[in-house]
Amino acid sequence: MKRGWKILIVVLAVLAALVVLNALALDSETKPAEVTVAGGQILTLGGGELQVLDTPATEPVPRETEAPIVLLHCYTCAIDWWDQVTPILARTHRVISIDLLGHGGSEKPSSGYSVENQASLVAEALGQLDVKDAVVVGHSLGGAVATSLAENSPELVNRIAILDTIPDMSFGHLDRLSQLSRVPGIGQAIWRLAPDFMLKKGMGQSFAPGFDVPDRFVTDLKRMTYSSYEQSPTAFEDFVNAEPLTDRISPLNIPLLVIFGDDDQIGDARASLSAYAGVPGSETKLIHGVGHSPNVEAPGQTADLILAFAPPPTHQTVGSKANPKSKSKAREKGKNSKPKGDAKNPKSSGAGPARPDKGSGKSKSGKSKASKNKAGQKSQKQPAGTGNP
Repeated sequence: MKRGWKILIVVLAVLAALVVLNALALDSETKPAEVTVAGGQILTLGGGELQVLDTPATEPVPRETEAPIVLLHCYTCAIDWWDQVTPILARTHRVISIDLLGHGGSEKPSSGYSVENQASLVAEALGQLDVKDAVVVGHSLGGAVATSLAENSPELVNRIAILDTIPDMSFGHLDRLSQLSRVPGIGQAIWRLAPDFMLKKGMGQSFAPGFDVPDRFVTDLKRMTYSSYEQSPTAFEDFVNAEPLTDRISPLNIPLLVIFGDDDQIGDARASLSAYAGVPGSETKLIHGVGHSPNVEAPGQTADLILAFAPPPTHQTVGSKANPKSKSKAREKGKNSKPKGDAKNPKSSGAGPARPDKGSGKSKSGKSKASKNKAGQKSQKQPAGTGNP
């Protein structure tokens, strides 16, 4: 028996050492930027390198200019999550899709994943691309980045569209396995050993139940480092809990579109829409039969909602400049307009058939909790698997 106990102790000690070494190795892992999508390019910025996809309008309207549309993806996602939306938007708009730091083809450093830093890098990228007065669309984590961008670089943002981004963490959470995968030691072991089918099953919470997760989304997840995987959701939680998105957006006097799928397994869709309905200049839409990712599950309907929300074209004569007052008018309209959608019944506003430091660089080709409606009781959901906030 004594010999058996000694062997067991040695085995446990070896396993503990392997866990520690694995954690140290993964925590220090970094990856350079790389082009992962056709037409993508790498922008060298002051705080890192980001992959962007700049898609010009395919059907330009003569003597009119349309606001550019900027697409910011969710946690564990990448540019390709917009693949079915981009062609629709790009018929009449220039579309700029960006891989956030630590995701897709962008650089993956060991730190720097705060929402504020992500927004600063996006601002610098848009500056290099000569983009301003844009419709900024953010999915989940991207919605928080879009909000921070509007807070700190208002000249770049004409209006915001948010897809399934909860106002703060009281409106939803990731499942237990996702939370466990961020526990020191255990998380790194799961990251190292989890097979693809486990990752695919875990990502199921990002969609309505029964949705078949594309294999390429598993590839997007595996492109991340453990540091970017672990730090990004923590950064989101810190940002929205410090001040809910509803409280951040309200004083901006900017038009806001909020879209949720009614089968969202991560956040409470109806309670979130009720909270956002109180933001001046907001309109809320609930898409039925869709989960946390309407841009993937209902791309046509999502694109139509974004196009209807985009500002009207600015008429120009040949050689003239865009009206400099157009943005201020849009802001004023957002300030004075009444919130759309019934705060007591956000389902009534569901979509129907109707439609860190800035730096110069060069391009390489290749306070208070958000209010909840008293009439709607927030559901406690406990989905399974690895998903995105």
